[in-house]
Amino acid sequence: MEVKSTPSQQPNLLIDQAIVPGDVVLHLSNISTNKIKLGLGLRQDADTIKATNMGLLKHSRPNKYWVESSTKRYIPTAGDAVLGIVIDSKPDNFVLDIKGPNLAFLPVLAFEGGTRKNIPKYEVGTLVYVRVVKANKIMNPEVACTDANGKSAEFGSLKDGYMFETSTGLSQMLLSSPTCPVLDALGKKLSFELAVGLNGRVWVDASSPEAVVLVSNSIMNSEFLSDTQQKIMVKTLLKKIEL
Repeated sequence: MEVKSTPSQQPNLLIDQAIVPGDVVLHLSNISTNKIKLGLGLRQDADTIKATNMGLLKHSRPNKYWVESSTKRYIPTAGDAVLGIVIDSKPDNFVLDIKGPNLAFLPVLAFEGGTRKNIPKYEVGTLVYVRVVKANKIMNPEVACTDANGKSAEFGSLKDGYMFETSTGLSQMLLSSPTCPVLDALGKKLSFELAVGLNGRVWVDASSPEAVVLVSNSIMNSEFLSDTQQKIMVKTLLKKIEL
């Protein structure tokens, strides 16, 4: 969700501070940029931004804000990249479970160059990396296998590998910039593929089952560790299986 604001001075934000539902975290009149992007746990109320979830207020450059919390409940937000599981197929849509309150619809033409002649054959159980296009409280979310420019980018079905569930807070950490310590440490020693959904699902693939297990366990164990502890954990696990 993007919100327009009027030019002024940057406020003293509560970045990395604990907030609860109802807390005012931003006054739009005090934001120096014309637009800000709201992620999980925040909503606009008149000229203020309020928290809807309990957790830590987070910010990434240039202008995105969200609430990071250790919850497995996911509320779809337009622009989110998520991992969905196909549970049904209709003439016009694939029906996906994205861990939200409602099932999501993936239109059969919501692919790069999508036409009726090249509709993908997604069976029930297929894991698909998608982008949330539309989301609100009363309707089923709509998702697509394209980026904002209509390109497939990294979106589409994910074959092989291993998918596990995490908290939405851990998903946010894995997607943060700069690269979080656990992924940085793993990337220096192992070659693997990773798809992280903001809905608390993570997919990992690597050249060997041992590597997949190591990467998955490292990620799942990293949530409440400090940067230094994450690096030590990865080093210890690597020594145990000698990868």
